[in-house]
Amino acid sequence: MKTYLVGGAVRDRLLDYPVKENDWLVVGETAEAMLARGFRPVGKDFPVFLHPVSQEEYALARTERKTAPGYKGFAVHAAPDVTLEEDLLRRDLTVNAMAMAADGELIDPFHGRRDLEKRILRHVSPAFTEDPVRILRVARFAARYAHLGFSVAEETRHLMREMVAAGEADFLVAERVWAELHKALLERTPATFFQVLRDCGALRVVFPEVDALFGVPQPEKYHPEVDTGVHALMVLDQAALLSDKAEVRLAALLHDLGKALTPSHYWPSHHGHEQKGLPVLAKMCDRLRVPNSFKALCTQVMEYHTHCHRALDLRADTLTDMLQAIGAFKPDNRLDEFLQACEADARGRTGFEDRLYPQADYIRAAATAAAGIDTTAVLQGGLQGAQIGAAIHKLRIKAVNDYKQRYHSTMALESA
Repeated sequence: MKTYLVGGAVRDRLLDYPVKENDWLVVGETAEAMLARGFRPVGKDFPVFLHPVSQEEYALARTERKTAPGYKGFAVHAAPDVTLEEDLLRRDLTVNAMAMAADGELIDPFHGRRDLEKRILRHVSPAFTEDPVRILRVARFAARYAHLGFSVAEETRHLMREMVAAGEADFLVAERVWAELHKALLERTPATFFQVLRDCGALRVVFPEVDALFGVPQPEKYHPEVDTGVHALMVLDQAALLSDKAEVRLAALLHDLGKALTPSHYWPSHHGHEQKGLPVLAKMCDRLRVPNSFKALCTQVMEYHTHCHRALDLRADTLTDMLQAIGAFKPDNRLDEFLQACEADARGRTGFEDRLYPQADYIRAAATAAAGIDTTAVLQGGLQGAQIGAAIHKLRIKAVNDYKQRYHSTMALESA
């Protein structure tokens, strides 16, 4: 059985980049022979098997022929007569179309190593245009390696634009879009993913809610970058520095979707954008089948990020209501994630990238004070149902107000 290490494992080894998993290609074998050796089949669309010991994936060499639009419109041919080069030819990028033999020999028929050295993401062949998922994959690889100086080859950008113009991106299904988006959010520079999609025109097809933000102005006094779309990507960059969680990064990116709904005669003001964006966010999450944990945090950040920025000036009851609404008093609360996304928003502005965000510690302390109240008297006072909740909420407001007074008194003394 001739086996070769292929794809990302070869690419990342040559880059001296962390290799997450090994993918193996088998040449000259049949599915029956793999089963006889104890391999377990897992591939639905083409023959892929798990090694009986290592559990790593082994795929039979195959070729593909386009038969219909979309990423599923392929006829797959996997047989012992398919050569290594034929299999590599069907891959998306030259840097992913290399193989390594057991003795360490590099098989590189499409000059992937040269493109690695030049920091170029380039398609292997015109067959690139047959699979719309490749648009998303190229954008994701750009997000992964942008910090190393990688960029998309102009001829590949051209093909991507042609694919979008031909309507191929319209065939992308929610599951594949979300899978690539989730991976992209976890990359080193996730904003690059969206910029590459915008450059080829795919952003308005795949993520029209984000694309609609570009060209919408904001007050220059608070947003020197002015453009709301630019701001959204800057916020995503900051979120990537503050958190490694995809939920936080997505919430940061989407927090201002409502600004795209502001009538132009009100520009650059966006009064009420927090509430206006909620239906847009809900529809986007439903369309892409975004997991509920992501949707919940995105909703909280969109609705309350302005409250968070103004926390030091909020009345105690308003701040307590916000903490209650975002679940800050629950044992499994996500207050830190909420605050990270809001801090990313505050820093995602030209010239504000290194600005301190005291609101985060202030809100944490207020939440701790409110959560630490003694409820014994309320629970033993004969109140029923909603009366208990109202009484506890009232105690929390008092605790927050007491903390607020102490905080501002301390600040006044320090500044005197």
